[in-house]
Amino acid sequence: MLQQTQVDTVIPYFRRFIRAFPSIRALAGAPLERVLALWSGLGYYRRARYLHQAAQRIVREHGGRFPRDWPSVRSLPGIGDYTARAILSIAYDQPYAVLDGNAARVMARLLALGGNVRQANYRHAVERQSQALLSRQHPGDFNQAIMEIGQSICRPREPRCPQCPLRPWCRAWHLGRPESFPAPPRRRPAETCHLATAVMVQDRRMLLVKGLDEGLMPDLWNFPSAFGASPRQALERLREKLIPLVNASFRLDQPAAEFRHGITYRSIIARVYLVKTPASAPRSPLRQPCSAPARPPRAAAARWFTSDQLCRGALSQVARKALRSLEDPAGAILGQLHSHFG
Repeated sequence: MLQQTQVDTVIPYFRRFIRAFPSIRALAGAPLERVLALWSGLGYYRRARYLHQAAQRIVREHGGRFPRDWPSVRSLPGIGDYTARAILSIAYDQPYAVLDGNAARVMARLLALGGNVRQANYRHAVERQSQALLSRQHPGDFNQAIMEIGQSICRPREPRCPQCPLRPWCRAWHLGRPESFPAPPRRRPAETCHLATAVMVQDRRMLLVKGLDEGLMPDLWNFPSAFGASPRQALERLREKLIPLVNASFRLDQPAAEFRHGITYRSIIARVYLVKTPASAPRSPLRQPCSAPARPPRAAAARWFTSDQLCRGALSQVARKALRSLEDPAGAILGQLHSHFG
């Protein structure tokens, strides 16, 4: 959970997750959708899928006990060199130096190493130095101490050098320019894109589909959505996606709400449209009674959700933002939406 995510954000998610899955066997036996639902809001959902797969492998191949040797740990889904080193040193006191972003910054400043951690040669040099300095008696304590210094003292900007226990040996401090190490990596510029999202209501249920668009969030529930280089292009692509889902004529008027969302390098401007069908339209699967909700084509991987199911489902953060953007002050989202359909 801490990969790419701050500690304060992770803590409540971690506590809920551990209450739901107190053991590896509990996690391995849970349906993926339940795992994703508890992860919803943390982002980077591939981590949750790998965690679930790793638990199943541990139960199947290691009797439900986490392995202690490098090849077995490294072979588990979602565990790369960094995570394997962290587990083996902190959990099992094995002599592996851990190099996350915070630890890499501490080592770069301590030794005044130029370059940035995204450069393979630079990263290998920092890893070698970190491994040489590692405490063989207490590798887990050493790694956690270095990571903690990087998180709380040796910060990227305005490091608290007077409070640092490593200051006497820090070459960057003696050079008088600790912020010069490591060099900042080049960031991919953000790309603005537009997203059109459709909210369909039938008898106080909402239609959601698996995946967002362009292969994003394939295991999460979203409102039917489409990306575009412009609002118009996004809306046209959304219309095309809705045709197999709505077995009646429909229209999309002006957007009912708008919100923004960021996914990696994408800066998304999302507009929410309410799908409307004419009152004179023949009864169709979209407008059948609640007891027999519409069954969209299997290829759409779609499902009707009640408000309770929305709260428990593995919804993406985009879907949650779409809901919040439509809420009235009392939060009566379904009542508000239902008024649009008579």
